[in-house]
Amino acid sequence: VQLQASGGGLVQAGGSLRLSCAASGSTSGINVMGWYRQAPGKQRELVATISSGDSTNYADSVKGRFTIGRDSAKITVYLQMNSLKPEDTAVYYCYAMKRVIGFENYWGQGTLVTVSS
Repeated sequence: VQLQASGGGLVQAGGSLRLSCAASGSTSGINVMGWYRQAPGKQRELVATISSGDSTNYADSVKGRFTIGRDSAKITVYLQMNSLKPEDTAVYYCYAMKRVIGFENYWGQGTLVTVSS
């Protein structure tokens, strides 16, 4: 499975950005897709995930501001980010979990989001 993320960039505080991540390759069996982020000097953390049944999970820090969605084919995931704050500045990584016999995790290359104050 390959994950191609896009949509990062520079935005002022209070602004919006939309990230997209398209999965390709052997996508059959992908169960969960989502986004993690890593700010400078910090550990990678969960932002939001969405399951094949459209169940969503958000970090407390982004609830009410970010919305995760998935296309009908279930292989493209979006992250609509509103009311961005400087503390949202990070490299955002697309994530996919595929269930075969066990669980396989896949990561995209990361896209930088910079929020200026």
